[in-house]
Amino acid sequence: MVTTHELSVQTRGDGDVLNLTGQLGSCVHRSGVTSGIVVVAVIGSTAGITTIEYEPGLVADIRTAFDRIAPTGVAYEHDSRWGDGNGHAHVRASMLGPSVALPLVDGKMALGTWQQVVLVDFETRPRTRHIVVQIMGE
Repeated sequence: MVTTHELSVQTRGDGDVLNLTGQLGSCVHRSGVTSGIVVVAVIGSTAGITTIEYEPGLVADIRTAFDRIAPTGVAYEHDSRWGDGNGHAHVRASMLGPSVALPLVDGKMALGTWQQVVLVDFETRPRTRHIVVQIMGE
């Protein structure tokens, strides 16, 4: 069986990190699937999905790390071509990746005690982000 769900979340942009774990758990419950895989993917090229320990210190550390890796205020070819000033957001999102796949065991996502699924929005402005959740299994 395959079920597909869509989530919409509002972000502040600029490295905003949102915990999606509760919403994903609701999708899993509604699907009725107890054994399989959950794929979570954000639509767009300036946001990414990953897992972290969602706590303020690590959220700040992630923002700082991406500021070091792909800083704002430097020249990006994307900005030269399109003039939208979000070249850093595209680079950051491509490094993080748009999706995660998680095992589904006994009707629950296989996550560690402190592990949550998060969306990181690197865009320069607030956005409504659309996330596709596909649950495959039995």
